[in-house]
Amino acid sequence: GFCMNLFLSQTPEHILAQANNRTEILCELKKGSAGVYWYCWSQERQNCEFLLFSSPLGKATYGTDTNQNKLGVPRVSPSTSYRLHISHLHTSDNGTYYCSISQSSQLLLGTGTRLVVGAVDVLPLKTTLAPSSPKPMWCITKSKAASKKG
Repeated sequence: GFCMNLFLSQTPEHILAQANNRTEILCELKKGSAGVYWYCWSQERQNCEFLLFSSPLGKATYGTDTNQNKLGVPRVSPSTSYRLHISHLHTSDNGTYYCSISQSSQLLLGTGTRLVVGAVDVLPLKTTLAPSSPKPMWCITKSKAASKKG
């Protein structure tokens, strides 16, 4: 597991973003490569999805299920840096994003970037649900039990 962080470092480690916004992940290599593969691990779907391959010239080759309007790979100099640009963020984009290089028939993974998208319309809902009923009930049963004992 340790070799994975020597070649590829990703920044930032965590992204908390609002829905419909955009974000960017930077992947830096210790040395130049023939390009970088981007993957997303989804905890919800329990699968690792291939998003795209980014060539050193900044050309993207997309995976079969990848939304090309959502993901882009802006050119970065030096050639050891790669960026993944994600726009029109949605809660379905939640997951851990990895850049990866192929080296001697092995895939080396980057350090990973965890993306959490908060849906704007979900946030107010949570605050109304906040006062939950189980706790007061628990207090009542506890005090009843105490009074019985004495």
